[in-house]
Amino acid sequence: MANPSQAQLIQAPSRSSVTGKKTVFLAGTTTRTNGPEWRDTLFHSIAHLPITVFNPLRPDWDSSWKEDIDFAPFREQVEWEFDRLNQADLVVVYLGPQTDAPISLLEFGLFARSGKLIVCCHKDYRKRANIEIVSQKLGLKVLDAVDGDLVDEVTRKLQEMLQI
Repeated sequence: MANPSQAQLIQAPSRSSVTGKKTVFLAGTTTRTNGPEWRDTLFHSIAHLPITVFNPLRPDWDSSWKEDIDFAPFREQVEWEFDRLNQADLVVVYLGPQTDAPISLLEFGLFARSGKLIVCCHKDYRKRANIEIVSQKLGLKVLDAVDGDLVDEVTRKLQEMLQI
């Protein structure tokens, strides 16, 4: 029998109050693929835990929006992500093969020394060697796949943090 969902999902730009005992930010590739969205796969795999998940994918995002400090929707997104990243107990970065993901690399760099980062890097990610070298220097494990590797590691880490 499957465990009922206990997880709360907060999607950008919502400022809803956190109800989970621990929080997870899902940083990483946002480029759509033909397959399942990696954030959905991970969320559904950990939804049985009493956590809050911050998902930066914004349902109303418009790709024509100007990436400018004075453009309110863009600034709101960047500030939401910055605030939630810093609030999170666990930061998950997934780097997929479709893009160089410069913002995800920024997030990786910001949290690589934090002790709260889990990184998963697709074998075909163009900058994988950079991630591997930095991770090796910092003692971080680089996971290869969302299904299995990432799901298992995030579940294990959250269970450890929740002491269950």
